[in-house]
Amino acid sequence: MSALWFIFLFCGLSLSQSDSENATGTQLCHPAIYNFLKEFGVMTEKVRSMEARLKDSETKLKETTTRLEYSETRLKESETRLNDTVTRLKDSEKQILVLQYKERTKVIFSAAGGRGDISIGPFNTETTLAFKRVITNIGDAYNKYTGVFIAPVAGIYYFSIFYHSGRNGALKLYMNNHLIAMTHHDQPEKHGSKNGGNAVFLQMQTGDQVYVCLGPNSQVWGSNYHTTFSGYLVTPI
Repeated sequence: MSALWFIFLFCGLSLSQSDSENATGTQLCHPAIYNFLKEFGVMTEKVRSMEARLKDSETKLKETTTRLEYSETRLKESETRLNDTVTRLKDSEKQILVLQYKERTKVIFSAAGGRGDISIGPFNTETTLAFKRVITNIGDAYNKYTGVFIAPVAGIYYFSIFYHSGRNGALKLYMNNHLIAMTHHDQPEKHGSKNGGNAVFLQMQTGDQVYVCLGPNSQVWGSNYHTTFSGYLVTPI
């Protein structure tokens, strides 16, 4: 601005000079100053306009920055809620797995002959017995149609077999086609009935099978109460 005041002062001094001065020189000086002032004014307006636009841009930038920060805050809050939801979902899945495992590890069954007041056997060959009257079957590991128990989980299991017979009686307990235990008696010299039984602890893997066979040429009483096959999971391993 000091330069502009200097130009005004110079122009005032030039105008106050005597008429005897060279008019041509004055005429040559005044248009240049006029053009300069005009251009200077235009530039000043441009500068002001640019400053106004700059301030407007800065204001918009601040507003955009504020909105961005607000969006980032909401995004972080959403991420936090999402992480909490994922954590809760994982916890729920773990609880479901624990409950499912507990259900799988509740294994108890007991079954009887289920044939009524008749005997089972004798047969010429060893025959798998299907104990048809299911007294309890928690875990559904015993199949009353096949007579086979299938271990749902690895663990230590307890099994027992009992029978009542008036002739030669023999029951054999197998695991995966391997004879584990048996109980039997020969026909008594005098008329009468005999009872027999046995029990074992077995270490089993998932899918192992346990079943009972009636020995060849033997028979057992097939009622709902006398001849039984039972078992339960003692502890998983």
